[in-house]
Amino acid sequence: MATKVVVDLRSDTVTKPSEAMRASMAAADVDDDVRGADPTARRFQEEMAALMGKEAALFVPSGTMGNLVSVLAHCDVRGSEVILGDDSHIHLYENGGISTLGGVHPKTVRNNSDGTMDIDSIVAAIRPPGGGLYYPTTRLICLENTHGNSGGKCLSAEYTEKVGEIAKSHGLKLHIDGARIFNASVALGVPVDRLVRAADSVSVCISKGLGAPVGSVIVGSKAFIDKAKILRKTLGGGMRQVGVLCAAAHVAVRDNVGKLADDHRKAKALADGLNKIEQFRVDSASVQTNMVFLDIVDSRISSNKLCQVLGTHNVLASPRSPKRLVLHYQISDDDVQYALTCFKKAAEQLLMGSTELEHLAEQLLMGTTKNSYGQ
Repeated sequence: MATKVVVDLRSDTVTKPSEAMRASMAAADVDDDVRGADPTARRFQEEMAALMGKEAALFVPSGTMGNLVSVLAHCDVRGSEVILGDDSHIHLYENGGISTLGGVHPKTVRNNSDGTMDIDSIVAAIRPPGGGLYYPTTRLICLENTHGNSGGKCLSAEYTEKVGEIAKSHGLKLHIDGARIFNASVALGVPVDRLVRAADSVSVCISKGLGAPVGSVIVGSKAFIDKAKILRKTLGGGMRQVGVLCAAAHVAVRDNVGKLADDHRKAKALADGLNKIEQFRVDSASVQTNMVFLDIVDSRISSNKLCQVLGTHNVLASPRSPKRLVLHYQISDDDVQYALTCFKKAAEQLLMGSTELEHLAEQLLMGTTKNSYGQ
């Protein structure tokens, strides 16, 4: 029996572990990582620290925990303040954890369409010295690279270093939410350690575009990671034979960083194809990495209805608007073409249903319809 084709465009978090990952998990040499004894975890953390150009690294269960641990490590006094984008993942999608659990106050600065924050606005957001009686104390600046809500846009090394200089000159730390930092590195053609050189800490998700089943890594100085280990344990993120997961993460980094450029190419192909369907619009020039932001320009088509019809064709998409479609290495060129065919069919199907409803409404208004009694 033929396997159904399912094209899952909801996120790059939906990938399944490869056979190489499963084999490495089964063969992993493990021990108790809470005690620092798991050899596979130690080896992977050392590899990631070296790759990112930092002294040390720590594996954590999720990107949300990675960001939370990092913010709390830098802002270890309650009433600290962090400057971050108003459209950033930490601010919008991580349950307000920095405030709820850490007593850290967010000071938001408007994100531009390219994911940056204006340098002058960052400087203006830093609290003046001597204002402790009235204000929180600024201790941290956070950037996001790539920037998810801006369509996967990349922050340049030059921009990041400008922010890093501001942080340093004011005695602040700089954290980068680098959930998709490898996508940025590949798209910009800049080594990943160069992109994060100005940062005091970076969180790197291994279970998004890189395709591991679980986990993120945070990197920074040895002193930072020592604090992060305690916070990870406090938050319930200490795991025992975690080498099983680190083995898969190692394979993901080894095998899939080299596939990211292909994901970006397929995202461009999807964007170009959607632009040929008159009911949709994509700013193709804004597609820098593996995300496509789709606007529905026909008011007769709702995002929810579109997703429902696509689902009947085994094309999965999230109904958020503007619609975000995310490519990953388990979506092929044929899958992209199939998805485009389904988007076109779905639009036609929804417009046909809308036309039939309009016709029925016209008949009702003209009094030409009859009930079952002929009245």
